[in-house]
Amino acid sequence: MPNPSLVVTAPKITKRLAASRGQTELGWLHSQHSFSFGDYYDPAQLGFRSLIVLNDDIVEAGGGFGTHPHRDAEIFSYVISGQLEHRDSLGNGRVINAGDLQYMSAGSGVRHSEFNPSKAAPAHFLQVWLRPRERGGAPRYAERALGAAAKSDALTLLFAGQTRDGATEIRADAEIYFGKLSAGKTLAFAPGTGRGVWMQVIRGSLDVAGEPLAEGDGAAIEDAASLAITVKADAEFLLFDLA
Repeated sequence: MPNPSLVVTAPKITKRLAASRGQTELGWLHSQHSFSFGDYYDPAQLGFRSLIVLNDDIVEAGGGFGTHPHRDAEIFSYVISGQLEHRDSLGNGRVINAGDLQYMSAGSGVRHSEFNPSKAAPAHFLQVWLRPRERGGAPRYAERALGAAAKSDALTLLFAGQTRDGATEIRADAEIYFGKLSAGKTLAFAPGTGRGVWMQVIRGSLDVAGEPLAEGDGAAIEDAASLAITVKADAEFLLFDLA
């Protein structure tokens, strides 16, 4: 009989392929939803742990989201291409460039708008919401100029529940990394005990724990002591380590 302490269980991986995502088409907005959002509702896709929204949005030139309210959500946007202009009731007003991030903790309530300031080029970005550890608190805002500063063939910690390694502190028990790996590279990641991982591929293609993922694909991963990420074509991705 094998020693139970030596039994290694394989991670459980549930893929969310790009083509299977929900869609919203508004003319000026082309949005793909990994989880239920707005008019798109799927009872089987209500989020993963504290990750509740992951939208892949393309906003046509001059289009955008008018001023609207949020509360009790940790929200960030990663601009893949083009530009995104943010304005909010805290007095912040910035244009976020490709490769950079904008973060807002809605807390007890905030109003904001997001527009594509270009008259010619579309804006492509990921919009992410996390459930906070607790409700309320003063709203707050931060930006992260990642761009060329992202580490090559490594993970860059963007956000964390506690400040460390240059990460922006957020009000959620989550660590969010940006990965930028060259073809043929392999990277190992060890999530904390009892935690889950969500992988979202931005560009390129890779294998995670032997499962292939391509551009736009995501995957929920449970019961993983360690994950091997092997890149097949130069790749950029987000990795969420979630309680």
